[in-house]
Amino acid sequence: MGPLSPARTMRLWGPRSLGVALGVFMTIGFGLQLWGGPFQRRLPGLQLRQSWGPSLGPAVQSCLPRQQLVFLKTHKSGSSSVLNLLHRYGDRHGLRFALPARYQFGYPRLFQASRVKGYRPQGGGTQPSFHILCHHMRFNLKEVLQVMPSDSFFFSIVRDPATLARSAFSYYKSTSSAFRKAPSLAAFLANPRAFYRPGARGDHYARNLLWFDFGLPFPPEIRMKRGNSNLPKDPNSLRLQVLPSAVGSRAQVLDPNVVFQLVSTVADGHSQTASPASLDLGSSPFIQWGLAWLDSVFDLVMVAEYFDESLVLLADALCWGLDDVVGFMHNAQAGGEQALSHSGPMAEDQQQLSARARAWNNLDWALYIHFNRSLWERIEQYGQRRLQHAVAELRARREALAQHCLVGGEALDPKYIKDRRLRPFQFGSAKVLGYVLQSGLSPQDQEECERLATPELQYKDKLDAKQFPPTVSLPLKPSRLLSP
Repeated sequence: MGPLSPARTMRLWGPRSLGVALGVFMTIGFGLQLWGGPFQRRLPGLQLRQSWGPSLGPAVQSCLPRQQLVFLKTHKSGSSSVLNLLHRYGDRHGLRFALPARYQFGYPRLFQASRVKGYRPQGGGTQPSFHILCHHMRFNLKEVLQVMPSDSFFFSIVRDPATLARSAFSYYKSTSSAFRKAPSLAAFLANPRAFYRPGARGDHYARNLLWFDFGLPFPPEIRMKRGNSNLPKDPNSLRLQVLPSAVGSRAQVLDPNVVFQLVSTVADGHSQTASPASLDLGSSPFIQWGLAWLDSVFDLVMVAEYFDESLVLLADALCWGLDDVVGFMHNAQAGGEQALSHSGPMAEDQQQLSARARAWNNLDWALYIHFNRSLWERIEQYGQRRLQHAVAELRARREALAQHCLVGGEALDPKYIKDRRLRPFQFGSAKVLGYVLQSGLSPQDQEECERLATPELQYKDKLDAKQFPPTVSLPLKPSRLLSP
């Protein structure tokens, strides 16, 4: 068969298909201009894959700890707990943070280097280097590289959109116009387009929040036929049950073959099997391009449902000890996180709700599938038995710290927290839990326990005061005071 003529190409594609394709490539072109090319690495050898020795115990380490870090703090994904360990590590080691003037870098706008407190553009005089960039932003690589060295360790965290949607709906109910108009999450997901308007105030919280936080452009909306929607008629056709790390035996959890349990579905009267590769997530080439770009930028993407496993891999990649990554959960909502951990099969209505949330947040679902798979590839490289031992040690250490530092050994309702330095900021419809320290701690233990329990806003203020101490005004001379 010879080459296709232009006329035949038009017949095969049709004007509508060509219009959609043109929209996709124009969006990709915009992204290329914004980022300087999707597969352009920051530096050769940026993604470190060498197999370092265990960072446990007093043995001499074969690597140097990484201290130039970029953490993309995604929303409602356990990122506040990661932020606390970065705060503590940088605080103990005297590292310099790239801090926002307030608490976020102009979010939801794309990150701009000019929003970093104390930043001076290149050529603007001597500027102390920053070690850690970790507060809320919408990722913008070009501007991040104005602040941080290109060989910094870039990492982030993702969460199953089904559980993220529950948390986001509770937390951002008053912020997102779409959520505010919906009587419940179930009502919202049953007909999201009745509430959601692209570009409306706060509605980036209501759909594909992870994709938004990663700074990726959105594919052009494809006009559907009247009566159709982007959601499948059978929401179970998109259901993949993900096992959280606290569920089931350790041997089962650490088997990557059961990370995704394939679900039998029925479509057009024929039995089918859903799998990550066969899911119709829409604009597949566009999504794959975005995922490939993220792979070229980020050295590690953690998974909230496997938080402890992710922490062990993070410690190994950074050449840190387990004590550097052990910590307490922060910014957890009362009744929220616990309600999302199911020790058995979910009820049918919950399965349907999860399926609808994943279908509505299709870009986030693609992100989650991709980075869940890559995490388990790293686990295979690390060694499952070795990981089991490290996770058990991490949890034992966390439990020991909780019993030693905390009243009750766990997070408490904020009404019990009288110390304003430890009381978390309250936002959303659910109470945000925090910690009360035991009395009678030694000065050294008091300091470390305070670091572990300090919420992100108060810790940011503490670091800000440390890096930018307030200028003390000199008292006026008496003679000036007495002069007329």
